[in-house]
Amino acid sequence: MAQPLEVVTESKSISSGVRDASAVAEGLGQVLADTYRLTFKTHAFHWNVEGPLFFSIHNLTEGQYEDMFAAADELAERMRALGQKAPMSMADIVSNSVIEDSDTAPSAGEMCDLLAEDHQRIAHRLHALIKIAGEQNDPVTEDLATARSAFHEKAAWMLRALTTG
Repeated sequence: MAQPLEVVTESKSISSGVRDASAVAEGLGQVLADTYRLTFKTHAFHWNVEGPLFFSIHNLTEGQYEDMFAAADELAERMRALGQKAPMSMADIVSNSVIEDSDTAPSAGEMCDLLAEDHQRIAHRLHALIKIAGEQNDPVTEDLATARSAFHEKAAWMLRALTTG
């Protein structure tokens, strides 16, 4: 009678030299939560914008929410690459985000101002993440956060440019 084979399972963890992956993932989770909430807010403003700036804001916000939706996936996948879990509930997203919903229907100009402020908030959070990632020897997250910060800073500028006169 043949002896059963012993199954040896190897660790599937990847050691890339990141010192404290959980600290980096926490920062990524906050930025992911902000990105997800701002994606929805931008999409809602896209649907509801009215007035002479309709076409400009409608088109600009479409490009922005599409970019942020893709970025949310990239941020979550980076968390997973670090061996951490991505958020599993909207409650996690809401509790980890500094982005707030609008209780009223703002004017087109107010929409631009609100979104610009939110993009700026996320850029600040990304600057903090860049610092954390650097301290934890994680150049991949540093690069990701730098690129995302550049997007949010440009988005804030473009939104403000629409209403500055």
